[in-house]
Amino acid sequence: MPGEPAARGAEGGLHPGAWWLWALCLGTAATRTTNPLLLGLLLTVTGYVVASHRTSSPWSRSYAVFLRLGLAVLVLRLAFAVVLGSPIPGTHTLLTLPEVPLPHWAQGIRLGGRVTAEGVLFALYDGLRLAALLVCVGAANALANPARLLKSLPGALYEAGVAVVVALTFAPHLISDARRLRAARRLRGRPDRGLRGLLQVALPVLEGALERSVALAAAMDARGYGRTADVPAPVRRTTAALTLGGLLGVCAGTYGLLTAEGGTYGLPVLLAGAAAALAGLWLGGRRSPRTRYRPDTWGPRALLVAGSGAAVAVAMTLAASADPAALHPGVVPLVAPALPLWPAAAVLLGLLPAFLVPAGSAGPAAHPLDTAKEQPS
Repeated sequence: MPGEPAARGAEGGLHPGAWWLWALCLGTAATRTTNPLLLGLLLTVTGYVVASHRTSSPWSRSYAVFLRLGLAVLVLRLAFAVVLGSPIPGTHTLLTLPEVPLPHWAQGIRLGGRVTAEGVLFALYDGLRLAALLVCVGAANALANPARLLKSLPGALYEAGVAVVVALTFAPHLISDARRLRAARRLRGRPDRGLRGLLQVALPVLEGALERSVALAAAMDARGYGRTADVPAPVRRTTAALTLGGLLGVCAGTYGLLTAEGGTYGLPVLLAGAAAALAGLWLGGRRSPRTRYRPDTWGPRALLVAGSGAAVAVAMTLAASADPAALHPGVVPLVAPALPLWPAAAVLLGLLPAFLVPAGSAGPAAHPLDTAKEQPS
């Protein structure tokens, strides 16, 4: 990418944190609406960016898994609405299921009974919102190189980051192993479907996962992971107080922003908590001295990618406050949802990475432990 260090040219110039910020901001925008047209537009935006920029690395295949997970969540939410009923009153009956009588201590819960179109539509909107959030997380998994993301973490979060990255790379490798074994069984004329095929594939996959875990633990131990420096006790206590207090402040500020009563104190408390948490992380980084080989930098394109996602989240939040009826269409009475113009235009800002970032910017596949060397003191 022009304007970035030449040493980074072989891996692509976009900081992996930019993809995560972009995806999380789109997920935040998805939580601000239940309009199926806006949610469908968000899914289209994430799908287009992923299709145009994901590579052939193992983690890039996780987007399809998250799509299936989102579909499963949507179907499950509809099934709950049909079987357990819905709190939304409705007059348009779709069908009537046999109702199972429940004991007195289960009042408020029913099994079966009348299924209304209003209740099913409300469950569809709610499930689609959760599915869109999951798909946005899947987009971040498919686009961001977890190895490069690991070496960008602060030193205080390094041990936790190693665990998270290993967990994120475990599922894609598991999927690759399963596909390879199923292809090998098909070539040998053996069944690869059904319960029998599943059982005969699951054991080699589990064995490979355990062998990979043992090899990973040995590699981490040989490279000095987990070594910490000697830090004075007052610094440790100050670090713990700042980090814990900052995280509590972030939680309190977020709660204030999400409630009508906390609109005045929510943002100041959130900013103060974030500042305290960052200060705690900076102090905590002194316990984990390590060097970074060719560190990723935030270039103009990375800032634009993260900024495009932030613009979508801010615009959707403001639209939800200014015109909640457009972003949360009612189901009583039954009305067709309309596509609000300005929120839809804001969602389209999420397409900027598709035109700003060259394809293949996630970089080649790399082992999580090959990207950062920890220097024990």
